[in-house]
Amino acid sequence: MTSLCGDWLQGLHRFVAREKIMSVLSERGLFRGLQNHPMVLPICSRSGDVIEYLLKNQWFVRCQEMGARAAKAVESGALELSPSFHQKNWQHWFSHIGDWCVSRQLWWGHQIPAYLVVEDHAQGEEDCWVVGRSEAEAREVAAELTGRPGAELTLERDPDVLDTWFSSALFPFSALGWPQETPDLARFYPLSLLETGSDLLLFWVGRMVMLGTQLTGQLPFSKVLLHPMVRDRQGRKMSKSLGNVLDPRDIISGVEMQLLQEKLRSGNLDPAELAIVAAAQKKDFPHGIPECGTDALRFTLCSHGVQAGDLHLSVSEVQSCRHFCNKIWNALRFILNALGEKFVPQPAEELSPSSPMDAWILSRLALAAQECERGFLTRELSLVTHALHHFWLHNLCDVYLEAVKPVLWHSPRPLGPPQVLFSCADLGLRLLAPLMPFLAEELWQRLPPRPGCPPAPSISVAPYPSACSLEHWRQPELERRFSRVQEVVQVLRALRATYQLTKARPRVLLQSSEPGGQGLFEAFLEPLGTLGYCGAVGLLPPGTAAPSGWAQAPLSDTAQVYMELQGLVDPQIQLPLLAARRYKLQKQLDSLTARTPSEGEAGTQRQQKLSSLQLELSKLDKAASHLRQLMDEPPAPGSPEL
Repeated sequence: MTSLCGDWLQGLHRFVAREKIMSVLSERGLFRGLQNHPMVLPICSRSGDVIEYLLKNQWFVRCQEMGARAAKAVESGALELSPSFHQKNWQHWFSHIGDWCVSRQLWWGHQIPAYLVVEDHAQGEEDCWVVGRSEAEAREVAAELTGRPGAELTLERDPDVLDTWFSSALFPFSALGWPQETPDLARFYPLSLLETGSDLLLFWVGRMVMLGTQLTGQLPFSKVLLHPMVRDRQGRKMSKSLGNVLDPRDIISGVEMQLLQEKLRSGNLDPAELAIVAAAQKKDFPHGIPECGTDALRFTLCSHGVQAGDLHLSVSEVQSCRHFCNKIWNALRFILNALGEKFVPQPAEELSPSSPMDAWILSRLALAAQECERGFLTRELSLVTHALHHFWLHNLCDVYLEAVKPVLWHSPRPLGPPQVLFSCADLGLRLLAPLMPFLAEELWQRLPPRPGCPPAPSISVAPYPSACSLEHWRQPELERRFSRVQEVVQVLRALRATYQLTKARPRVLLQSSEPGGQGLFEAFLEPLGTLGYCGAVGLLPPGTAAPSGWAQAPLSDTAQVYMELQGLVDPQIQLPLLAARRYKLQKQLDSLTARTPSEGEAGTQRQQKLSSLQLELSKLDKAASHLRQLMDEPPAPGSPEL
């Protein structure tokens, strides 16, 4: 107890003091009895002690004038908040702002530069406090206030420290040498863009704006990009008591289950709480956390849009991005092997595609550069990650590299594809570098340098590809035509799966009654065979009868796909297999139809499942019917010429 409680209680423990007070009341006949009194008691989460409020003098900062300037900065457009819906919260907070208590009773932090002048004074008189950048400056102020020589005064500095957010608010300019006029301060202040979490908008961003304008006369930055709160995969806030905190270092380097449990035990959780948390951790990470790498974690976080709600982070999602990194690594290994040691790259502006496939992938590369530029300008990084993921995985690896493999083995090898491969690798890695700097740097350094221009020492300082410089590669009409080709590839792969054609390379015929339909496919016949895992691909003239012994699948109302089956499929073996697959799908359909939809299940999602199962059953019925026809028909004496 403090001296304010009197000499008879001063220095006693609070609970001992209560017993003594009750004893004195009883001695004086003033004690009226004991009874239970329900109340809310604040409990310290670490020690378990009851928290007692202690009134102390505190230091405050008057914020009304600074808050008005901060509100006006956003209202006038001088300060831009992105996403813009945060502006409403900003204006409301600053229009109702009060004085800011900056006193904290902690062992660390910037000590408040306030000094108490220790002197005898009459009861009721206020203490004399002075403020200064140093004790010498404070002593001069105290001497002027008291009229006594400074050397005779005794000063005691307030042991309180500044609020963390006050110290953090000084960071944009104090780290550059303020209050001195340093070269760094002149060059780098004010900043252009601040990126931080949306939960720090008022705690940190608002305070930086207030103190920046007050102390330097300038806004500390002109744009603020706010990302959402990072939560666990179930949408819960990460907390030690739940055991769902994901340490970025564990995701980057990986950690075994045993080490995760040891981290929990080394903390300060209550034993009962520890048991619950440990069980939850074992359920979430039964085999620990796999090593994912820095680039995969960064790419995952950037793939979530700032306009969306809270970010639900799961290790499986980061692991998927790790697999994407492996895909890029293997693609570059293939490209470097295809280029060879004597390869000399052409300047990008001189590169001219020699085939429709080359033209298509360069058009997709130019589109990816355009989408990346748009994403960076709008500060929507999810657009950038989506564009890069789609180009590298679905355009380059899944389509172009597969289609170009047979071409690269031709003798003599054409000159166009290697140059296209190099441009895709060079420009694709430079597009990727801001989000995957380590992977991009390692692979880019392995590429041969372009002749005639000094190579950049690092990909981080190499020119970033601009959309306008690649605009001459854009061919939207060609991309639209090739999307029809990709539809044919999907149909061919579905036919192969239906008839279990694992090793055979059946011949294929395409027929279209649409004007110009045949010409649409003609330029892509060889890639069609390669991507569809088929043999020769030909065109069947419009009006020609369908060949006997060939499977048929509609591509559209005006186009058909035919695949050779005669001699490649044994109906007696395949019919029982189709029947077994049909039985399994029918059970799934009956189960889904009989089950009552749950409250959280969307009607459209359920209908999509039903439609998908019904479509698969229809395909199997059609395939079984065709196989039975093959059993009844004699082998065809000839087949259409391709």
